[in-house]
Amino acid sequence: MEKLRITLAAVAALCLSLLPAWATADNGAERAPRVALVYTVTTPELKADVERALRESVGGDVELMVYEVPEAFNEIRAEDYVTPHAAAIVAGTYMRAVEDGADAILSICSTVEDVAYAMQDAARLVGVPVVMVNDAMCREAVRRGHTIAVVATFPCSIAPTRRTIERAAREAGRRIEVREVVVDGGFGMERGRFERLLCKRIFAAAADADVVIFTQGSMAYVSESVARELGVCVLTNPSFSAGAVAEALAAKGLLGR
Repeated sequence: MEKLRITLAAVAALCLSLLPAWATADNGAERAPRVALVYTVTTPELKADVERALRESVGGDVELMVYEVPEAFNEIRAEDYVTPHAAAIVAGTYMRAVEDGADAILSICSTVEDVAYAMQDAARLVGVPVVMVNDAMCREAVRRGHTIAVVATFPCSIAPTRRTIERAAREAGRRIEVREVVVDGGFGMERGRFERLLCKRIFAAAADADVVIFTQGSMAYVSESVARELGVCVLTNPSFSAGAVAEALAAKGLLGR
């Protein structure tokens, strides 16, 4: 009997060795999910907030793969639109994350939201979802109200977020009105001064807003204080996008194992 067990084990090992590589590759069933984070602009606070939100939504054992492409943002900001070169950098980074074994990709920069949207067909083809950072948040804003204030510290992040809101509104069959508020130069400003300036600009341009959206996750740290001061609902990331990543992984069967 012992010899039989040894013989069967040897046969099984031989059969496995003859299988094609894809048949024995790690398919994610026995490991934590891998999430690629694609940044263009970062701060230590933003990275910490994104990591915390993902671990809360996906699980503490999630493997985070970090990619940074500041050159894409610098080019977009200088040219005031998403150049073909900048789009290629970002799209190429998504595909590199796929090659590196990502199960899902979170595109964190609102400025390249149109690139992430354009890559949805490719994401379905390769089976690795590209989560648009502001998509879930914009859908929630459309559900909550008619007048939506879109607030940013970088002017180039306004238009992509506006288009995301408008797509969400069309899909929901709702009419919305978007007010744009730009606090140019607010990125990196001292917190108290930034809060006061935000409140002043939002009140002047969108005092009647039903909901306020901060387009950039780097603004999240002042969302609660601004909401209290203005008495309005303020939505921000990374909580919405982290939840969207969890839903995408669950759809692939990679959560709740």
